[in-house]
Amino acid sequence: MAAASPPAPPAEPERRALSIRTVRRGDLKAVIELDALVTGNRKPAYWNSLYQRHEEAVITGQHFLVATLGSQVIGFVIGEVRDWEFGSPPCGWILAIDVRPDARLLGAATQLLQVLCQGFKRAKVSKVRTLLARENTLILSFFRSQGMMISPFIPLEMDLAP
Repeated sequence: MAAASPPAPPAEPERRALSIRTVRRGDLKAVIELDALVTGNRKPAYWNSLYQRHEEAVITGQHFLVATLGSQVIGFVIGEVRDWEFGSPPCGWILAIDVRPDARLLGAATQLLQVLCQGFKRAKVSKVRTLLARENTLILSFFRSQGMMISPFIPLEMDLAP
C-alpha cells in the first residue's frame, strides 16, 4: 500500500495588489509622512505646493504618481518633461521617488518608474534624467539597476554669501 501524501500546505493569504495611479488630494498626508520618515524632515507646505502644481498638469508632461498596496500609499514618484534646459532636447526628469522602507522589496519603485517613463514616451521624449546626492547609494543603486548611467552633463554649484 502506498504511503499517504503529506497534507497540502495552507493556502498563502491573498496578497493585496500593488497598483500605480495619479496622486489624489487624500494621498498627500501619506506622501508627507513617507517623505518625513525617509528624510527626517516634515515639509507639508512643499508637498501641498507640488500637488497643486501637478494636480492638473499631466497634459504638459508633469506626473505625480503613487504606489498603493490595498488602500495604503507605499511610494511616490514625481517627474516632468523639461524642454531645452542646458541645451538639451526635451527629456523626462525624475524629481523625486521613494518607497516606504518596509515595502521596498515589492517592486513598487520599479513600477512607479515604468509608469512614469510610459508617460514620458507618450510625450515623445527619448531620455530620462535625474540628479541625486553622491552619498545616496541606495537610490544610486536603484537607478543603476534600472539601466540609468552617468549623463553627459556636469552639475555645478556655488555658495551664495549671506
